[in-house]
Amino acid sequence: MKFPRHILSRAATMARTVLAGAALAAALSTGAAAKPLLVEKPELTFGFIKLTDMAPLAVAYELHYFEDEGLYVKLEPQANWKVLLDRVIDGELDGAHMLAGQPLGATIGYGTKGDVITAFSMDLNGNGITVSNEVWKMMKQHVPMGPDGKPVHPIKADALKPVIEAFKQSGKRFKMGMVFPVSTHNYELRYWLAAGGINPGYYAPNDISGQIQADAFLSVTPPPQMPATLEAGTINGYCVGEPWNQQAVIKGIGVPVVTDYEIWKNNPEKVFGVTREWAEKYPNTHLAVIKALIRAAIWLDEHDNANRKQAVAMLAKPEYVGADAKVIANSMTGTFEYEKGDKRAVPDFNVFFRYYATYPYYSDAIWYLTQMRRWGQIAEAKPDKWYLETAKKVYRPDIYMKAAKLLIEEGKAKKEDFPWGTDGFKPPQKEFIDGIVYDGRKPNAYLDKFPIGLKDDQRVAGGKVVSK
Repeated sequence: MKFPRHILSRAATMARTVLAGAALAAALSTGAAAKPLLVEKPELTFGFIKLTDMAPLAVAYELHYFEDEGLYVKLEPQANWKVLLDRVIDGELDGAHMLAGQPLGATIGYGTKGDVITAFSMDLNGNGITVSNEVWKMMKQHVPMGPDGKPVHPIKADALKPVIEAFKQSGKRFKMGMVFPVSTHNYELRYWLAAGGINPGYYAPNDISGQIQADAFLSVTPPPQMPATLEAGTINGYCVGEPWNQQAVIKGIGVPVVTDYEIWKNNPEKVFGVTREWAEKYPNTHLAVIKALIRAAIWLDEHDNANRKQAVAMLAKPEYVGADAKVIANSMTGTFEYEKGDKRAVPDFNVFFRYYATYPYYSDAIWYLTQMRRWGQIAEAKPDKWYLETAKKVYRPDIYMKAAKLLIEEGKAKKEDFPWGTDGFKPPQKEFIDGIVYDGRKPNAYLDKFPIGLKDDQRVAGGKVVSK
């Protein structure tokens, strides 16, 4: 007789619990130091959005890493990022694949208020900006070409500026989609546009459209709906994660013009989030989850991405991303296709473990906070210390390093793969598309460098940027 997977998983979990108890008894009787984690809550439900970068959750489930930790996990796709966040805060989900800005936004009260933390960064890079065929045809005449006749990358928003001007002159708004107001996609798209002299608009306490003084008008579109919305002409372009940029190429409806790797090399992308209350109530369970996710991230990147084809097959299943495996593989296996037929090697388009990708750096959190301030989501100026204090409320490297230490003791990870001794800050980062250097220790000095964006005591009032 063949039993359903969930029954087998439950039986396996019960068996492991019995074995864990026996192992603990043996350890105590022999005086051995190593003790298995006794999880407080073995049955868990995690949410995710159908994107390639939910991969660590799928891998931890499919390769039984959760079960190895005594956890029975159910993975549930969510309709959109707001529903996902609300369900975590309300306790309907134990945790979720989240936008890096979501725990930060919730903590400072921008949008849904909640006390959400993260002890695991899910990946680096993974996004792209795609425009319609019509827009690409107009842009292309302003893009430098190489000796091979192909566009020189990275393509800057300078090439889009005359297109937007042409739209204005014909009385049309230039509209672009992004996935959520506090998404990495929103900030990356705004960063790229502003670096090309295009104002993506401001937020204000009484106007959360984000379109005040905008040259390009950004609005929310759920990731899986991006290609269809572009094809319908509702938007002229979008910023989204995979596989939805490559889907536009395969369908012949649009052209990805730049990746987030080119906007900010090795930028942090998603995180795994839980409420603070949940983490404090179930500390061993939380550690066990982080251990399983670290193992999944290691597997995804080990041996020069040798496991990626297997990962693509997993993600193509309808219960995960549900896109065609060929579309997912276009970026997941180290390449990226821009204009149809222009496929280029981008080995770090998706990074899950190398470069300390899974470590929750304070400097990553602070970058997102600077962008919230830059565009008016944080309405008033804040001192530098506020940025660090807020980052420390949300990002929990202490929990992450406990999980790493346990994996090393168990022989499932290598000590050199983790950033021991870090203070939570990366060195000043120079590899941005506009060449502006980011130092997380000096957020206000960083904001002062941008020609477009709020700085010092500026705020948005009456549809204008004003100073106190």
